[in-house]
Amino acid sequence: MNRCEDGFLIRTVRQRLCTVQSVVLHSDPLPKLLIRQAELLHFITSIFLFQAKAAAHSKNFNLLQSLSYGVDQMQRNFEPMIKGVQLWQESQLTDAAARLIIYRAFIEAELEVPRHLARPVHDLYFNPQFDAFQPRTLWSLSNAFTSVFKELEPIPQFRATAKLAGFLQATGVGRAEIAC
Repeated sequence: MNRCEDGFLIRTVRQRLCTVQSVVLHSDPLPKLLIRQAELLHFITSIFLFQAKAAAHSKNFNLLQSLSYGVDQMQRNFEPMIKGVQLWQESQLTDAAARLIIYRAFIEAELEVPRHLARPVHDLYFNPQFDAFQPRTLWSLSNAFTSVFKELEPIPQFRATAKLAGFLQATGVGRAEIAC
């Protein structure tokens, strides 16, 4: 591989990492797992950058095998995430339970987010913008939270989204056992 091809591959990996990080920051389902996926991709990218430089001095380095191994490791966590999402989509909430979760998150400050977001979360859950979130489920409530978190600055948004899945699991409503 010559210097030009090496530089192209490094730029491509960095662009993909930025895309994954952007998706993580703006995605609704189970943010902790997605963040973990992005961290793993960052780790793989770091190894790739190190090994790409080492490849010039090693005849045994195989880029495709290295990338294949990294992607396989990431995909092993997708099945638990899918099962968790399905469980949340099946976890029906009463209106009182949803209000209590919102109350605990904002008023009792069990979720470290600004209190002024309580009303928008409430409104989005009880009057969803998309048909997919019409059912009164834990999945719909999670979507209401993450949609409102998009109003925050990037770092607070990232932190709030990262803590949301743990908070919702701690409520005991949807018993999704997800490796985060």
